[in-house]
Amino acid sequence: MAVGSSFPSRATAAAAPQRSVASAVPAGPANPEFLTTDEAGAFLRLSPRTLEKQRVLGGGPRFRKFGARVVYAAADLRAWADSRAYGMTSDPGYEQRDSVR
Repeated sequence: MAVGSSFPSRATAAAAPQRSVASAVPAGPANPEFLTTDEAGAFLRLSPRTLEKQRVLGGGPRFRKFGARVVYAAADLRAWADSRAYGMTSDPGYEQRDSVR
């Protein structure tokens, strides 16, 4: 680049902070306390439909209803998942359930 040129050098352009559209939109909390059915399913690696079935049939994590909206507390999801931890299939309390399909 010539001295006195009006074009910035690559080093100057690279050092300038890049502004993105995403930074203009306020982000939600990094660890929300309440999750939607889709978010809870992703958290547990289950399909949202499985959680819906478990709400009707029982056996799933505790949930809350705010009007028509169903949400799951992250602490309840962890507690539910922890209560289903086994070392082997012969552990006391491990039960094999018939399919609900």
